[in-house]
Amino acid sequence: MRGIAAGTAYVAVPPTAVDARASGATRLVLAWPGFDPPRSAAALAMAAPMTGVPTWRVYLELPTADGLPPDGLGSGTFLESGAMEYYGAAVEGAVERLPAALAALRGDLGLPDGPVALTGFSAGAAAALLALAQDAVPVSTAAVVAPVVAPHRAARALEARSGRERAWSEGAGALADRLDLGARAHDIAARGVPLLLIGGARDRVVPPGEITELREALARAGAPAVEAATFRMGHALAAEPGTEPRPPITEAVRVDGVLTDWFRERVAEVTRPATAAPPARAVPADGALREVAPQRG
Repeated sequence: MRGIAAGTAYVAVPPTAVDARASGATRLVLAWPGFDPPRSAAALAMAAPMTGVPTWRVYLELPTADGLPPDGLGSGTFLESGAMEYYGAAVEGAVERLPAALAALRGDLGLPDGPVALTGFSAGAAAALLALAQDAVPVSTAAVVAPVVAPHRAARALEARSGRERAWSEGAGALADRLDLGARAHDIAARGVPLLLIGGARDRVVPPGEITELREALARAGAPAVEAATFRMGHALAAEPGTEPRPPITEAVRVDGVLTDWFRERVAEVTRPATAAPPARAVPADGALREVAPQRG
């Protein structure tokens, strides 16, 4: 289901789990894509469908002035002032639009009031963490994938790889300071929301050390439940260009499984025993997706 909620385009997927039902007040998982593949709501919905989560999953487009972001955060364009401003406008704009978009989504989907679950990838993960820091909407739980914790550090790593120096204006630098999520650790922790941080061991945009440092900062700030998981993957969760829905790559299948488990444990209750579970997705050695029958007995 596609629509526009208070100016934000979205792709909504209804509850599809056959072995669980929603428990508690959370009936909606909201997700944002990134500046790297998957770059669109539809592409993220294919990469991380979370079909085992018995709630609506709604994938929101990041607000951009002229459509989808043309380059990833690992490209040399991020060293230009305009790219940083573009990134900041998308992340902050997503959070600014969130309350109105959520209200419109509840009307579109016929959902009652209540807290939501948040997730996102890369820039979208930064938006989810910023929404927590600003207490933009009531949130029951969150899980973020490769969040851009500190734009300044991402730019320094890119400078080292490319041999170029950034050309950020004073305003772009101030925006990067404002979007340093490590500096917002106390604000995020104060929400008391169970949070999962997912990173890639080969990620050059958000190195695994960034995930570890953020987890430790949140723990020092008093966050009650912060967990981290690292996979042997780079930054992207889809093949280039990552704007159209395509069959998920191996890394996306792994991440989707962890997201599904995280949200099922916190917003759902299992209604069938494990032996009666529906066919599960598996990725064989050749990387092709197949349906496999569950083991019995």
